[in-house]
Amino acid sequence: MNRRFLKSLQKIYPADRLLTRDVELLPYESDALTAFSAKPGAVVLPVNEDEIIDTVRLCHALAVPFVARGSGTSLSGGSLPISDGLTIGLNRLNRIKNIDPEQRIAVVEPGVINLRITEAAQPYGLYYAPDPSSQSICTIGGNIAFNSGGAHCLKYGMTSNHVLGMKVVLADGTVTQFGSESVEGVGIGPDLVGFFVGSEGLFGIALEITVRLLPQPELYRTVLAAYDDLGRAGDAVSMVVASGLLPGAMEIMDRLAIKAAEASVKAGYPAAEALLIVELEGEALQVNAEFEQLRRIIDESGAFEVRVAESEEERMRIWKGRKGAFSAVGRLSPDYVVQDGVVPRSRLGEALVEISALKEKYQLDVANVFHAGDGNLHPLILYDGREAGALEKAEALAGEILALCINLGGSITGEHGIGMEKRDYLPAMFSEEEIDIMAALRLAIDPEEIANRGKMFPSGEAPALAQHGMHPLERAGVISRE
Repeated sequence: MNRRFLKSLQKIYPADRLLTRDVELLPYESDALTAFSAKPGAVVLPVNEDEIIDTVRLCHALAVPFVARGSGTSLSGGSLPISDGLTIGLNRLNRIKNIDPEQRIAVVEPGVINLRITEAAQPYGLYYAPDPSSQSICTIGGNIAFNSGGAHCLKYGMTSNHVLGMKVVLADGTVTQFGSESVEGVGIGPDLVGFFVGSEGLFGIALEITVRLLPQPELYRTVLAAYDDLGRAGDAVSMVVASGLLPGAMEIMDRLAIKAAEASVKAGYPAAEALLIVELEGEALQVNAEFEQLRRIIDESGAFEVRVAESEEERMRIWKGRKGAFSAVGRLSPDYVVQDGVVPRSRLGEALVEISALKEKYQLDVANVFHAGDGNLHPLILYDGREAGALEKAEALAGEILALCINLGGSITGEHGIGMEKRDYLPAMFSEEEIDIMAALRLAIDPEEIANRGKMFPSGEAPALAQHGMHPLERAGVISRE
């Protein structure tokens, strides 16, 4: 790394918060997508926003690329270090600066853990709605970068629906304010908050975030339905949606995911090919009426067993199994690739049947865990990285799943983002002109491309899996090399 740059960093950070030795950099070489790794030139650990601003301005002055990192839970390589660049760790900016129960807002720093906001708001009868599966460890800064959702995004939306304002430092060191602390300010003028949320760190770093809080629901009714067929569980989701009900959450787990969750947290799930979790929440009178309608739909959907949580303890046990499923799959396989495609809810059953067929084609196990309510698939493709060609085979299957999602009218990502993993699939979703417009917007804010360089936009190279034969998206007729 540039010696002049390092000397300048030493003026901002004491030795214990400026990491340069190999052993110190090792934990930062990868995020949750461990198939990718890169060694940063240095890692800094700021403790206040002034240090972040000074660091970004220094990076801009000396053209050193940087990536902001929270807990490193990105599943798309979005927080992967830039080789020989700078990683700015934000975990120490973890203060909840204000809870205003009257305005129903919280003002937080980017390193605050998602779940801590709800814990701080609970004494006021409030909570923060977005709930990614990693909410006990993921940070608000990372949630903003990828517009995270979670199990309850069906009813309450994504992170972008709950961020009212942000103080940010752009890639050139400019400090500015997007949005405000007022709900009334939403919808006035350009939606700069919406522009920033989901930008995967390409514009800069959020220094302070104002989020919307919601009243805690008066009543929850949580139903667990077991099916002997995965497609039938998917069809049940379509039946619930078609009925006009709007549950707080609808989640599906398949046989392998159930097995992993049981081994990990012992949630007490029945043995089944698929489980559907549906949760109603809100005012007691409304929830009880909707519950009767939901029970009729579930009974008609072909479930062979239906359980209703009779206590908060039972409800939390059901959710503990679902939210722990990703990490629990590590008990079944030394390695896995997780995908994040989206299909229309009306075609969910069709998508699950196709994924089962692809699993047989590639002779790989796939554990399905996903947000069924909005068609966001999370198939976990199991493989053993010690076997030659195993990763490439798993990636090929992942590519075919992306092709399936596009052909069914969906998307290549729901909440994990593009990052490194899916950047070369962007042309399958967008035209060359559309990608050029996105790139122009990025360059208008960051002409030197120092903020999270190399992420999201196509690299110009074929994806790794395409090097082993015809690209799966090409086979599916989604892209052409002519």
